[in-house]
Amino acid sequence: MATGEALVGLGANLGDAPATLQAALDALAALPGCRVRACSALYRSAPVDADGPDFYNAVAWLDGVPPPEALLAALHAIEHQHGRARPYLNAPRTLDLDLLLHGPLQRSSPALWLPHPRLHLRAFVLRPLLELRPALCVPGLGALADHLPAVAAQRIERLPADGAIGLRV
Repeated sequence: MATGEALVGLGANLGDAPATLQAALDALAALPGCRVRACSALYRSAPVDADGPDFYNAVAWLDGVPPPEALLAALHAIEHQHGRARPYLNAPRTLDLDLLLHGPLQRSSPALWLPHPRLHLRAFVLRPLLELRPALCVPGLGALADHLPAVAAQRIERLPADGAIGLRV
C-alpha cells in the first residue's frame, strides 16, 4: 500500500445498519482531500466475541487520507455522529469504523495500532478486504489470503448488490 491511502472497516448491527454504513461511506468521501477509491460488497456476519444481532460489514479503500491519528479522530467523530456508544467491550453498535491499514505504516500505541491487531482473525474483515485487494500482504502477517482457513468457521454471507442492498461509492 502506498502512503496516503488507507483501508477502513465499516460495521453496524443496530438500527438500519445498511443505511448507516452508506451514510458513513458518504462521510468518509466528504473528508477534506479524501476519495473513496473502492468499497467492497456488503456482508452479513455473526458477532464475534459478542452478543446481539448480525452485523453488516464492508471495507472501504481510501486515497488522500490524513495522517493516521487525524484519520482515526475523523472515524471516531463519524461514529459519534451516528450515535455510537461504548457501554462495554464488544457491545452492539450503530456504527463501528476501524482503521485497518494506513499505507505501510506500523504503529503500536495505546490509541492506535497499525495494522489493526485483529484484522487477520475476523472473517468479516478478511473477506471484504481481500475482495478489494486479493494479493494484499501486511507487515507482520504476510499474505492475508493465507489467513482465510483460520476464520472459515465464522458465519459470513456476501450480500448481492441488487440495488436495494449494497453500498454506492
